[in-house]
Amino acid sequence: MAPTQGVKTITTNVGWSVLSKTATFGLKFVTVPILARLLTPEDFGSVAVALTVVQFLAMIGGAGLTSALIVDRDGGMDTVHTVFWSNLAMAVAMALILFFGAEGIGTWMGAAQSANLLKIMAFLIPLQLTADVAYSLLARQMNFSKDAILSTVSETSAALLALALAFAGFGVWALVVQLFAAALIRLVGLFSITRYMPRFVIKPDRMMPLLRYSSGLMGSEMANFVTFQAPMVVIARVLTLADAGAYSAANRFASIPNQVVLSAVMGVLFPAFSMMGDDRKRRSDALIFSTQVMTVILAPAMFGLWAVAEPAMLILFGPQWAYAWPVLGLLALSKAIVTPCSTFIPYLKGTGHSQVLFWSAVLRAIATTIGIGGAAYYGNLVDAMVALCVVNAITLVGYSWAVFRVDGIPFWWGMLTSSRSMITSLIMGVAVRLFLHAFADQLTSPYLQLFAGAVVGGVIYAVLFFATERALVRKVLGMVKRRRGGAAADAPAA
Repeated sequence: MAPTQGVKTITTNVGWSVLSKTATFGLKFVTVPILARLLTPEDFGSVAVALTVVQFLAMIGGAGLTSALIVDRDGGMDTVHTVFWSNLAMAVAMALILFFGAEGIGTWMGAAQSANLLKIMAFLIPLQLTADVAYSLLARQMNFSKDAILSTVSETSAALLALALAFAGFGVWALVVQLFAAALIRLVGLFSITRYMPRFVIKPDRMMPLLRYSSGLMGSEMANFVTFQAPMVVIARVLTLADAGAYSAANRFASIPNQVVLSAVMGVLFPAFSMMGDDRKRRSDALIFSTQVMTVILAPAMFGLWAVAEPAMLILFGPQWAYAWPVLGLLALSKAIVTPCSTFIPYLKGTGHSQVLFWSAVLRAIATTIGIGGAAYYGNLVDAMVALCVVNAITLVGYSWAVFRVDGIPFWWGMLTSSRSMITSLIMGVAVRLFLHAFADQLTSPYLQLFAGAVVGGVIYAVLFFATERALVRKVLGMVKRRRGGAAADAPAA
């Protein structure tokens, strides 16, 4: 029987995951702008297009089996071994398809010059899929502290290596080596930590329960993949590879807050929700609380980046990228709009609502592709980013309605509770934009603009936060007090 996960266990694992992402945040904050100054938009576009293909084939090859392993806690090691060999076989098949079809795939993606990159990056697929099996063993144990350390080491080492190669003049290959280094270190580390040694055991009957679960997830994962990768493909095909590079560089930077917080939390919440069983009240409380916390953390960061996008782009990326500041700002705005949805996917996955997850993801993927495709075809890159913001606003309402209906939460109460910090962050962002416009004659330096915008935004958001989120603050402080009290009670007497 799966162990019951309390708030203490979940918050501890979230803390480790966030610590891991935060440890690499500072380095990525520096490395992405440096790489952007050393490389060209075409370099970023070529690697981004190739990586999109690799990730798609890896997702198909994995078939969601490792996610099923996390939920299927009653399966023995024979099941794990069977999944390992299945993943490896599919990974090799996907890699061969990509290697021999690289030229045709690159041409279809609108980046024919990336064929050689595709052939080399095909070997990333086996590295990713075999490592995922070992990761599932850590996730089943909710042992995220070791994964946090490993992630920090792999991402940091790979980023430093990429910087060294970029300075040495290796160009686009610096980005390629970064991907391989991170994947290889992660693979070796996970197998060392879990001490997992694959045995040649293949029992197809053990796969059937996993396939029943994973098949429900595969469709939604493919749709989510289309949602997040469609902009890159559409921009490369309809516009230019340089536009795809500008989108890629801006998206890399705008995604850093999500990488720090959201990716860490989602990895913990998925198994945590799956362990709560049929206790709907605990699930509802965990859903609302985690959504509130994620919105409080992410919304001000994203709306703040939108507000200071123009000076930030010039300072961080340099003059050659200055033209793309509206892209950075609109990408930050699009991500800010859907911050209340940050916990919805792990909630639906963990509670077994695969049909709701599937249809929500499919509708979002269709809307994203059509919206960005139409805007890019009849306009330009900025128009495509505006369309993405509109689609994400619709997504917020649609996703919220679907999840709150599943959980029995009143829609308007749930929307207000989960989106309150997003609204205050929007007010803060608009105020900062107006402030920078009003004092444009005095703030002539982009450094002054960035500093002043950050200070003014911080003060405004702090005032609005404590005026609207006092109940959440009291709840968090109460949890901290209870946790400290429990730790004191467990401590041995002197």
